[in-house]
Order: sequence, then C-alpha cells, then structure tokens
Amino acid sequence: MTPRVPASRSTRLLQASLIVLVGLASFGILISPLGLNPSLQTTGEGDVAQNTIQSPRDIEYVSEVRTEEARKAAESAVQPVYSSPDPAIAREQIERLRTSLQNIASIRDDIEATLAEKETSLLALSDLRLKPETVDYLLNISSIRWDAVQAEAVRVLEQVMRRAIYEDKVESTQAGISSLVSLTFNEQQSELVTELVTPFVVPNSFFSQELTDAAKKTARDSVQPIVQTYKAGETIVPSGEIITPADMEAFQQLGMIRPGQRWEDIAAVGAMVLLSAAFVPIYFYRRPRAVFLNNPRNLVIIALVFILFLVGARLFAGRTLAPYGYPIQAAALLFTALFNIEIGLVFSIPLAILAAYGLPNSYDLIPYYMFSSLMGLLVLGPARRFWGFLLAGLAISLSGAAALLAFRIPLITLDWLGIIQYIGVIALAGLASASIALLLQFILAQMLGLTTALQLLDISRPDYPLLQFFLRNAPGTYQHSLQVANLAEQAAEKIGADPLLTRVGALFHDIGKALNPNFFIENQVQGSINAHKDANPEEVSATIIRHVTDGVQLAKKHRLPNRLHDFILEHHGTLITNYQYNQAMEAAGGDVTKVNIEKFRYPGPRPASRETALLMLADASEARARAERPATDEDIRALVASVIQTVQKHNQLDDTLLTLRDLNLITESFVTTLRGTYHPRIQYPKAAVPDQDTTLLSARKEK
Repeated sequence: MTPRVPASRSTRLLQASLIVLVGLASFGILISPLGLNPSLQTTGEGDVAQNTIQSPRDIEYVSEVRTEEARKAAESAVQPVYSSPDPAIAREQIERLRTSLQNIASIRDDIEATLAEKETSLLALSDLRLKPETVDYLLNISSIRWDAVQAEAVRVLEQVMRRAIYEDKVESTQAGISSLVSLTFNEQQSELVTELVTPFVVPNSFFSQELTDAAKKTARDSVQPIVQTYKAGETIVPSGEIITPADMEAFQQLGMIRPGQRWEDIAAVGAMVLLSAAFVPIYFYRRPRAVFLNNPRNLVIIALVFILFLVGARLFAGRTLAPYGYPIQAAALLFTALFNIEIGLVFSIPLAILAAYGLPNSYDLIPYYMFSSLMGLLVLGPARRFWGFLLAGLAISLSGAAALLAFRIPLITLDWLGIIQYIGVIALAGLASASIALLLQFILAQMLGLTTALQLLDISRPDYPLLQFFLRNAPGTYQHSLQVANLAEQAAEKIGADPLLTRVGALFHDIGKALNPNFFIENQVQGSINAHKDANPEEVSATIIRHVTDGVQLAKKHRLPNRLHDFILEHHGTLITNYQYNQAMEAAGGDVTKVNIEKFRYPGPRPASRETALLMLADASEARARAERPATDEDIRALVASVIQTVQKHNQLDDTLLTLRDLNLITESFVTTLRGTYHPRIQYPKAAVPDQDTTLLSARKEK
C-alpha cells in the first residue's frame, strides 16, 4: 500500500545508512549488559538484588559453594581436642599433698615449739596457702579428726585428678572440690579438706593441635557433596536480598551471567547481526518489485519499530515467564498491516532471532518467537477486518503453545500451576500482540499518512461522505469510477498488485469532477448543448485538467490517505488532452509553433506504482469502450492493446516496473471484464400491446 518510486541515489544512500545504523544499534543492544542479561550482568556478590531473580529452567548440579560452607560449618563445630588425663601428674600431685600433710602433722606434733611458732610454720608452708583461721583449726583439731581429714584429702584429690582437667577449666574444677567431700564431715572439716586439696589441682590434659586437626578433617570428610536443584520459575534471590556466593554459583550454572565480555561472544554477536543485516537487502535485491521500500518515511518507520521491539524483548529477557508473554509478534502484524505480508515475513525472522540470541533459553525462545510471528501474520493476511487481528492473536497463542511444547516442555518439569502460568502468558502474548498492532497501525496511519486496509475499507463504504457527495453531484462520473474500479481491481489480482488499494484509488480518482460535473460529458443529459464544441480549446483543456487539482483539494479536505492522492495525480500521468489539442491545431492550420502543447498537458507525475498504472490503463480502456461499444472479443482486445500501446509510446509506464507478462495478464483481465460489461444485447421486435378493455370484451363474447 506504499508508493513504488524508483530508487534515487539519495534513497539508496538512506537505505544503506539505515541498514548500518540498525545493525550497529542491534549489535550494541546485544553486547551491552542490558542486552546479554538485563537482571544479572551488573549484579555481583554482596549486591542487593533489584528484582526477584528466578531460574529460567530446571537444573540440578553439585554446589561447590554450599558443600564448602557445610564442610566449614562441620569443622567449626569440632571442639578443641585435648590429650587424655596424665596419671603421672595425678600421682605427683597426690605425693606432694601427702608430703604437705606430713609436714603439717610434724608441726602439730612438735612439743618443743610454741603455739606461735607452730602457727608461723604452718603459714610458711610453700605448697599451701592456709588462712589464719584454718591454721587455728588445724592446731586445735583432735588427732583422730586430723587423720580422717588427711585420708579424705588424699581421696578427694585422687578422685579429682582422675578426670581430665584443662588449662582453662582449673578454676571451675577447684570450685567443685567441696561437693566431693564426704557428707560425714562437718562444715569446718569440709572447708579444711577443700583448702588442703585445692592447691594441688592442676591441669592434667592439654590441647592437642594434631588431634584437633585430625578431628576437623574427619568432620569435613564426613560431609557429602550437596546437590542443588532449581525448578523453572523458582526464586533464586528475592528482590531486596543480598546476593550470596551460592547465588552467584547458581547464576553461573544457569548461564545467567558471564565473567566479563569475551571476544568470542562479541564476535558471535557481530556475526549474527551481519547475517541479519545482509539477509534483508539481499532478499529485496532479488525482489525488485518491492521498491516501495524506496520511500524514506517507510524505511525510518521499519527501522524504529524493529529497534523498539528488539530493546523491549531484551528488557524482558531476564525473567522466567515474561519473555514468553512479551508481544514481539506485534511487530510482524504491524509490518503486515502497514505494508504487506512480505515485509512482515522478511523483518520478523531476524527480529525473532536477535531478540532471543545469546540468552540462556534461546534454544526454545527463538523458535517460539519466529513460528508464532509467522503464523500470526499469515493468518492476518491483508489485514482488512478487525476480526482478522483477533484471529491472528489466536494463531499466535496456539502456534506459540505448539512451539513451547516442542522445544521447551521437554527440558523442564512442570506442575499444574506451571502449566497454567505458561498458558496464561501465551494467551496474553497473542491478545497483546493483536491489540498493540491494531492500535499502532491506526496511530501511525493517522500521524504519518500511511494507508492501511482497514482505513481503505472504511472510506470505500457507499455511505462515506465524500462518495455520497460524488454520487449526488456527478452520478455519471461516479458510475464510470465504479466500472474503472472493477476493471482495475481484477487486473491487480492477476498481476499480484494490491487489489484493495487499486479499487479504492479508482473510486476516488475522478472526484475532482464533482466540483464542475456538468462540464464533463458523462454527467450531461443526452441531447443537451455540448459546452466543449464552440469554446476555446485551451480553456476547455484547462478546465478538464483542473479536475486533477480539484480532486487533490477535495482529498485533503476530507483527509483521504496521502497514497490516494497519487491515484488522483497520476491517473492521466503527463499525457495531453488530445481532443482539445487537435482542435487547437486545426484552428492554427497545423502550425505547431502557434500551439503550446504544455497548456494541454496534465500536471502528472507519471504513474509510479503498478496500482496507479493499472488505473491509468483501466480509465482509458473503460472510456474508449463506453464510446466505441466493441462488439467482439477481438474488438475489445484491439481496444485494450491500443490503449497500452499509446501509454507506452508516451513513456508513462517507465517508473512502474510492469513487465511484458504483466501487460499480457492485464490485457486478458480487461478483455474478460469488458466482455461482461459491454456484451451485445438481444434486439427484441416491437409488438403491439392489445387494449385491455377490448381483450376482456372478446373473452366474454367467446363465453
């Protein structure tokens, strides 16, 4: 539905520039942290997760980080290992206690020493630090009690020293001595035993680094490797949580992050972008009829839509379900609605590949994007009905489900909730794609003057105000336009042009005649005065030619799409009004110098598309057929051939790329259509109509 203009040098330069710019933009998007993995490329250990990060697929792996953490925890749980209690130390301390007790007994039994001297001697004992009150009690206690105290002290010390006493546990062990004294002793005797034993309680078990290391090694070796599993869609790190080393390991295993930009990755992205950038121009080089891409406005729109949808796809790439719900298929539908199916096919393929390239789930995302886009635009077709968009959305959802069933479901394990989630996002993708494409094609058509099928259908309704104005003011020209529309539409179908655009353009091509309808013969009553007969040929020609400019003014006033302006301007090309020119030449006696041929020439331009060329041929063929009334197929064929030959003679088809095959198909189509329109009628003989009363009277008489 876009003008087919020959590619000028500036247009070719624009085409090449846009391909380079879009390629560079795509390359930048794909190698940027945003493009490679939107949620994780700038994320590191210790950072706070800005979004909830989920696993894109099922995975099971041995977590070295978690295993090491468990082993370290097992090591930390090991208590320091000490050597076994040393019996030699216990014996030594018991012997020292006995020696001290003997010294005390000797001092108690010394009859020559005074009480004060005994007290001084007891306080001076090196192994004991007796309190003054204890000394007084020792000197006053009976021998029987003293003997019992000695035996109890030795017993208690032996019992204490049998246990392991660590260097840092001496005080706690000494504090518990009193609880070991026999309950047959009174409080003073118990305190005496405790005071005698306490100085001899010393460490008998010491820290062993060797034994401790061995215990830690045993504890570490006892920890089995930890297997970490994630289901598709399972949360790895909630939003707002600090990313741990174990999380980073999971990201690495899932391929969600990369340790910096490797030259291999950059080269791979560059190769893919180059392939995509080469695919489009090579395809259209082999399809020379698609020269509507020579329009700079259309090229810019395609480039912008391509980049915007590519950026959007990469923004959603870091999630589990979001990529499958992203309506990238809307781009294919939009290209098809604004231009044609071919544009949708050619640009949706590289868009689908680049949108998912390099992502962890690209194996299933690329076919999902591609097949759903292609099925959607094929179902949409010429985009002539609102329901077509809804059916296209349904096709996107169904084909997307089939693609996921083929490429993704075998790789993951889903429960019913997961299945429902995937069904939901796929349905959303289809509905959103259809809605976005429908909305954007309307907005772009209004803002940029593009022509869409829905718009053409709307303005071609018989109750459209401009057509009603046309019908009321110039009914003859309106009927002529209908015939031309039928003629051109059927020929457009034969040669693969746009039949809807051709038909609507033909309906409005002579709309300018509605401003001065009586000047044109098809609107004049038979037998009326011919206003052309005695008028100045130049003035008549100017009035006839003015219907082109008048038509453009009416089209602008009623806001017809810009593409329809081309049909109004180009349907006569740069031909001349032959009848008036010949009149002028006759009046000038055949002197060419006295007649300015340019005053009889239509302003043009020449047809620049197959659709406007068809209109020119159909307009001329229908007008001549109406005037000459050909009776046979040979007459019709000769008439059409003459029109085509005349148009070619004046180089009116040079910018349309119509081939000889196209012209042959057009000829056959015109002949078929004109045969049905101007076939000869049967001439019925005139018969006298009997008088009704006479007939009735005769019938009564016969009775």
